[in-house]
Amino acid sequence: MDDDSDLEDGKLRSFFPSSFGGDENGTNIDAQIDRTKRPTGTAQVKREKSSTKSSNGGSSSNEDDSDDDDDDDDEYPTSHELVFKTQEKAVTTITVDPAGSRMITGSTDCTIKLHDFASMTPTTLRAFKSVDPTASKTSANTETHPIHVAKFNPNSPSQVLVISATPQARILSRDGEVISEFQKGDMYLRDMNMTKGHISEITAGTWHPSKWDLFVTAGTDSTLRIWDVNSRMRQKTVIVHKSRLAGSAGRSRMTAVTWGSQVEGGNSLLVATALDGSLMLWSGEGPYNRPSAETKDAHESGTWTSGVDISPDGRLVVTRGGDDTIKLWDTRKFKQPVNSVAHSSTSAQYPASNIQFSPNGASVITGSETGHLHILNPATLKPEIVTPVTPRSPLITVLWHEKLNQILTGSANAETHVLYNPKISTKGALMIVSKAPKRRHVDDDPTFTTDLSQGISGDMIINPGTGLAGIQAGNSYASRHPTIGLTASGKSRDPRRPHLPATTPFSKNQPDEASVRKNIPLSSMRDEDPREALLKYAEKAEKDPMFTNAWKKTQPKTIYAKVSDDEAEEGPQKKKAKT
Repeated sequence: MDDDSDLEDGKLRSFFPSSFGGDENGTNIDAQIDRTKRPTGTAQVKREKSSTKSSNGGSSSNEDDSDDDDDDDDEYPTSHELVFKTQEKAVTTITVDPAGSRMITGSTDCTIKLHDFASMTPTTLRAFKSVDPTASKTSANTETHPIHVAKFNPNSPSQVLVISATPQARILSRDGEVISEFQKGDMYLRDMNMTKGHISEITAGTWHPSKWDLFVTAGTDSTLRIWDVNSRMRQKTVIVHKSRLAGSAGRSRMTAVTWGSQVEGGNSLLVATALDGSLMLWSGEGPYNRPSAETKDAHESGTWTSGVDISPDGRLVVTRGGDDTIKLWDTRKFKQPVNSVAHSSTSAQYPASNIQFSPNGASVITGSETGHLHILNPATLKPEIVTPVTPRSPLITVLWHEKLNQILTGSANAETHVLYNPKISTKGALMIVSKAPKRRHVDDDPTFTTDLSQGISGDMIINPGTGLAGIQAGNSYASRHPTIGLTASGKSRDPRRPHLPATTPFSKNQPDEASVRKNIPLSSMRDEDPREALLKYAEKAEKDPMFTNAWKKTQPKTIYAKVSDDEAEEGPQKKKAKT
């Protein structure tokens, strides 16, 4: 009996699920990670090795070289990559919160995309929200502007600084909601110290390295402005750059700014560049009356210095100029660069092209015009690794995240690449490829869904403002999925987007005359002469008057009042005002 009961229990237990959640037993995680491995030969190691040859011959030297190549692969997170195609135009900025859970990208398509690593799978690499930070009016004709900078607050990750091509900086929440919009200055004031905000476009901005409530912006009005997040009506401090360039009238556009800290515990450092080629250094805590150090001809005048960054120890500053050079500066000797190398610039077309130190300060990363990622030695500025990311498409923005140990790049072809190494990287892209692909549900296909209010299938719902040719082309995610983001009646779920009615036939072509007379009341009066229309009733009004019929017998002939010439010139008498 016991054997029979055990057998029955075993059969019953086989029907029960062994665990809750998704079934990942059929997913080969290692195979998924291998599929994201970059093709062999994409990483070109250009490190100069000073190792001496062994006396045993060439076999031992070959073994040493292979060991060095393996060490290089493990040192830099460039062996695997994940590609996001969520923007529609060039990606100009990338930011990731300090915890490494959320990524935000900005583009010249005037939108920022919010991505959550925890909710994505290998088959669902898409943003969970798209935000236009400059769209403030509920109108279809709202002005939009390209995004220059988007940065998480390193000390308060719930805040995101967004700089667009406007005079006003904005702070958004981590969910994309606008928290604050800062004041715009009076453009008619000549003294920049008297204005409450920027009077022209802001080009760059960044947070204070240790204080959560301070950030700085650089504008084309020749000023840097330090803001307090709690006071949006006026900046805290104005730093005016007085250019000495001939013909500049004392002004020059500020192109880039960075705010770094010092390991020794001293004051933070504020570094900015200008269009006249100047490179300026201030103590981050003030005073700001004049720079602590300044180099007038750091880069060629008239070229856009798009990138500047401070090393983690606060001793080195690297700049990427529009004169096709990268220069390294020592904050203790700021007059002459420590090193300078030639590097093609993309700032003429993409002013947000940046350059950045690695989190430990052992490398410098930047993009190139050919779409290659350059990892440079900070001592010599010589390339240690040059690897193609988006060939034949300029690499605009780069970011090396400290906690994830992954390199994120944004390119002109609207692609965002996340480079990682499974051995040394954590979370982020590695967490995405470690999940089972999402199973496609029948409800994910809009052709199988029905709009109950109209009785038509989901693929018949036309998104207002989009043409049939664009939907058939399938160039973007929105065109491939026209019903995503719409209610059952075809209206947008975003309350800021008004519902545009369907296009009528009258707005497409000119209807014939018979159709106009049939469908539009009184349309025949459009081509009729109003004078002739009134005169045809003159004879009838004279024979059978409607309003003067009471005086037809007593006063058959109309008598008009006699007016003298003086009264005709003066006009009718005005009524006396009551006293």
